[in-house]
Amino acid sequence: LAVMEEAGAPHFPFPYQPYPIQEQFMQALYGALEHGKVGIFESPTGTGKSLSLICGALSWLRDHEEKRRQEADRLLQGDGGTSLSISSSLSTTTSSTPPSSSAEPDWITDFVQKKAERDFVSKLKDEELRRKKREEHLEMIRNNSQLKYALKRKDDEAVKLLQLSKDPQEGELNNPEEELIVAEYESDDESKTKNKFCGGDDDDEDDLLEEHVTKIYYCSRTHSQLAQFVHEVQKSPFSQDISLVPLGSRQNMCVNEEVRRLGSVQRINDRCMEMQKNKHDQRPKEVEGGKRKRGAPKAVCPYVGAQGLQTLRDTVLGAVRDIEQLLSLARETRSCPYYATRLAIPPAQLVVLPYQTVLHEGTRRASGVQLKGQVLIIDEAHNLSDVLSCIHSSELTGAQLCRAHSQLAQYSERYRSRLKAKNLMYIKQILFVVEGLVRVLGGKVGQNPHSQTTQPVTELLTINNFLFKAQIDNINLFKVTTTTTRSQPQHTLCGFIEKYAGLPNRDTLSVPLSLSPVESPPGQQGAAEERELAASPMMQVEGFFMALTNANTDGRVVLHTQGNVAVSSMKFLLLNPAVHFSQVLKDCRAVIIAGGTMQPVSDFKQELLFSAGVGAERIIEFSCGHVIPPENILPIVLCSGPSGQELEFTFQNRDTPHMKPMLMLMGRGECNTGRVLSNLCNVVPGGVVCFFPSYDYSRRILENWDASGVLARLSSKKKIFQEPKKANQVEKVLNEFSRTIQRCAVDAGTLSGALLFSVVGGKMSEGINFSDDLGRCIVMVGMPYPNIKSPELKEKMAYLDKNLPHSGGRSPGQALIENLCMKAVNQSIGRAIRHREDYACIVLCDRRYSRPATLAKLPDWIRAHTHTHTSFGPAFASLRRVIHTHLQWIIHTHYVCRAHAL
Repeated sequence: LAVMEEAGAPHFPFPYQPYPIQEQFMQALYGALEHGKVGIFESPTGTGKSLSLICGALSWLRDHEEKRRQEADRLLQGDGGTSLSISSSLSTTTSSTPPSSSAEPDWITDFVQKKAERDFVSKLKDEELRRKKREEHLEMIRNNSQLKYALKRKDDEAVKLLQLSKDPQEGELNNPEEELIVAEYESDDESKTKNKFCGGDDDDEDDLLEEHVTKIYYCSRTHSQLAQFVHEVQKSPFSQDISLVPLGSRQNMCVNEEVRRLGSVQRINDRCMEMQKNKHDQRPKEVEGGKRKRGAPKAVCPYVGAQGLQTLRDTVLGAVRDIEQLLSLARETRSCPYYATRLAIPPAQLVVLPYQTVLHEGTRRASGVQLKGQVLIIDEAHNLSDVLSCIHSSELTGAQLCRAHSQLAQYSERYRSRLKAKNLMYIKQILFVVEGLVRVLGGKVGQNPHSQTTQPVTELLTINNFLFKAQIDNINLFKVTTTTTRSQPQHTLCGFIEKYAGLPNRDTLSVPLSLSPVESPPGQQGAAEERELAASPMMQVEGFFMALTNANTDGRVVLHTQGNVAVSSMKFLLLNPAVHFSQVLKDCRAVIIAGGTMQPVSDFKQELLFSAGVGAERIIEFSCGHVIPPENILPIVLCSGPSGQELEFTFQNRDTPHMKPMLMLMGRGECNTGRVLSNLCNVVPGGVVCFFPSYDYSRRILENWDASGVLARLSSKKKIFQEPKKANQVEKVLNEFSRTIQRCAVDAGTLSGALLFSVVGGKMSEGINFSDDLGRCIVMVGMPYPNIKSPELKEKMAYLDKNLPHSGGRSPGQALIENLCMKAVNQSIGRAIRHREDYACIVLCDRRYSRPATLAKLPDWIRAHTHTHTSFGPAFASLRRVIHTHLQWIIHTHYVCRAHAL
C-alpha cells in the first residue's frame, strides 16, 4: 500500500460518495490484487461491502489491462529502446530459469537472445490482434449491431463441450440399444501411445480452446446472493463496460421443461448428459448392401443447437444479466443458458458462480473454469473450512450401494457379449469394490438390504484400515475412478434404467431393475423414494471412490450401522481442507476471502493458508468498522439475572439441580432467564430476537416456561413466534413477524411488537436481516458450543492437535471448538444492524462472554463498545437509557417532518 501511495492512489468510480471505510477497503483490495496477495477482508453488513468489492476489483482490472496495453504498445513501437525493453521483459519472465552450466560463445548467446526477442514481439502482436478483435466484437454486441459471425475453428470448443455432431435427420444407429453401451475406456498409457503413433500432440487440443482473458471469479454460497451481487454490478459505474457471465447448476439454469420436471439434481444431470450423448451418437451406420437402417428415435435437447448457443453466448457478454433475466432470454431464443454461459467464460471479465463450481477441481474442470493467473473473490466466507470439507466429503447408504450393484450387475449381464473386454474388466472391478463396501456394513449383495439386520455401532477408521476391512486394498482406486470419470457408466445406467425399470421378469433381466434386492418393504415407499429408486446412485458411488483416493492422514471413514443394512451408512470425512484449497491458492494471482463477519480469523490462517503452504508475507488482513455512530449499538455481557444468580449455561450445568431454578421455576414461580426477557420486552419497542444454543435446549426451556406461566407473561407484551422446523415455512413466519411489528407500531395497543425464538446455526441465524424495528434487541442465551461427543468432531480435534502448532496455552482442537462457537455467535448477533441509521441492543446472557479471550473473538466494531455487567440492574438501566434516547429522537423527527409538511 505504501508503494501504491507513492505512485499515486488509484481512482475508484462509485455510484455515490463512498464512506471513508469503503475508500480504505478499496485501497486495501487494490493493493492485494496488484501484489498478488491472499487477503482476508471483513466489512460488516450494511457498510456496502459488495459495492466496495465491485468498484475496487474492477478498477484494478481496468488499470491492469491498461498497463498491459501500454506496455505492449511501447514494446511494439520499434524505438531505440525496444531491444532493451524486450530484454528486460524477457529477463523477468525467465528469471526462474537456472543459468547454463557451461559458458556459451558470444555469437550463440546473441543468436538465442535475438530469436527470443523476435518470438516475444510476434507473441505480443498476436495478443494485441486478439485483444482488438475481442473488443470490437464486444462493442458490436453492446451497440446491438447485427450478429453474424461465421463458426470458426474456435467454435469447435462448443462442439466438443456439448458433444454435438451431425443433424439427427441424417440417420439413426443400426441398433437402438447402441446408446446403452459404455464408451470404450483407454488407459493413460494407451492414450499416450496412440497419440504418439497417430502423430497426435497434447497441445493440439489446447489450440482449439479460446484464450482466457484476465478475469475476476466471484463466488458466494447461494444463487440469491449471487443474484444480489449481479444487481449491485448493474448499479455500479462499470455496468456498461464489463462483460459478466453468471454460472449455475443445471437445476437452476435448465429451460427444458421436460427435464426440469424430473426434480432432483441427479436426475436432471443424468438426463441432460444422456440427451447430449444421443445428439453425439446419432450417426448413420452402414449395414449389408450399403443401406442405412433407422432405429427408434432418441430424445435430444432442442435447446443445444450450436448457432443458437453462439448467439446466446454473445448476448450474455453484451450486457450484465442475472440468472433469472438470462433464463427469460433463453426461453425466448430457445437456447440453453447452461452451456451458453460456459462458452462465454474465456472472453468474460467477471464470472459469477457458486462455491461448488470453483472449489471442487472436477467441477471446475468440467465447467471450463481456469484459475491460472486469475483473481478469485470468495464472499460470505466465514465458513470456508466447513464448505471445503463438505464439498469433498461423501456419504453412501446401504440401500444406495445395493441398488448400484444390482443395476450394474444386470447391465453387465445383458450386454456382456457387446462390451469390450477392458470395459467388462473395469465393471467387474467396480462391482467387486461395491460388494466390499456392502460387506463392511454387515450385508450381502443380491439380498434385500431392508431384511438384513445389523447391530447399532459407530466406528471411525483411517482410509487404509477401511480398505483392509472391506478387502479392497488390492484394487487400484485411482484407476477405478479414472474409469468411471471417462466412460461415465452413471449416465449409461440412467438410460438403461429408464428403458427397463419396473419391467416384469424376462430373459433379459433376472429381476425387475429398480426393485427386488433394493426395494423398500411394501407400503413404505413414498413418492420421493420412488423417484430416487428410478435414478442410478452411481454418481454418489463415484464420489465416494474419489474420496477414498485422499491421503490416509487427510481423511477418515465413519461407519454407522443401525437396524438394517439399508439405513446404515458410511461417510468419508475430510480432515484437511487445505489439501484441496492449495491448488486454488497456487494457481490464482490473488485470492480474496471476504465476509461481513470473519472473526476469529486464526482458523483461516492455520487450517487453510499456512497448511496449504502460503507464507505469512503473502497474507494481509483488513477489517473495517461500521458506518453507524457508536451510540447506535449497545452490546452487553450479562453475568447474572434479576435474582442475582449467575448465568452460566454450560452443557453440564443445564440439568444439574442447582441450575434448575434458572431454567425452570424460582421461589416466586418465575424463571430467571424469562425475567430477563420480560424486562427487555417491557422497554424494547418492535422486535426482539432470542437465540438458543440448540433445538433441544430451545424445546426444553420453552416447555418449562409454558408450564410456569412465563410464556403467558411474555405474550402479554409481545406476540410470540418460533423458528419453524421446515425450511419452506421460514418466509411465512418472517412475514407474519414483520406484519405484527408494523401493526403494533401503528395501533399503539397493549402489544409493543413481537418476540421471535430462534436457534444458533438454524434457519434464521444466517442470511436473514432483522433491520430496523424487526430486531431492536438480540438476546443470546448461553454459548453455542458444538457437540464435543460427536466422533467426527473428536477426530477433527485430534487431527489438528497432531498437525498444527499449539499457541496461547490452548491446543488447536480446543481453539477449533471456541472458534466454531464464536463464529456462530457473530453470525447471529450481526443480523440486527443493517444500515447507517439502524440501532440495536445485543445482550449476551452468559458470564463466559466476559472472558478476555472470548471478547477478543467478537468483531472489532462490536467489541469496542461492549460493556460487561456483573449485575442485572446497571445493565438494564443502560439499555433503557439507549432505547429512550432513540425513541425521543424518533418522536422529535416525526413532529419536525409533520411541521415541514404542514
